[in-house]
Amino acid sequence: MAKLMSVHHLALTVTDVDRSVPWYVRVLDLEEVTRREEPDTGLRKVVLRSAGDEFSVVLVQHADTGRRGFDERRTGLDHVAFRVQSTAELAEWECRLAEFGVSYLPAAPSRTFEGSKVVVCRDPDGIQLEIWADPEP
Repeated sequence: MAKLMSVHHLALTVTDVDRSVPWYVRVLDLEEVTRREEPDTGLRKVVLRSAGDEFSVVLVQHADTGRRGFDERRTGLDHVAFRVQSTAELAEWECRLAEFGVSYLPAAPSRTFEGSKVVVCRDPDGIQLEIWADPEP
């Protein structure tokens, strides 16, 4: 049987794409590729792509945004981790987050994968995002 190769895209529900898209573009350096709006259903989707087209993040706004805020303790998404090549690059991301005024937890050893380090922050809806560096040889 054919094996899965990678994640093609990740779709996140947000309360306001007009607020979230600029944050993801500015802070995470993603590029807006396409936008779809369905006036009859109120659905709005924006596809953002990483440099080098490694992956896409789709931000989805549903008509009913009266939901409670994000909580990783509820069933569903816990967090999203984006990988960088080294701890030096992880440090660069810490500087970038600080530059844009994003609150974050500084690089710390992962409690899940020994030898890895992770920086944790949250998007405008409170979705937990991690920037991850695997152990270096």
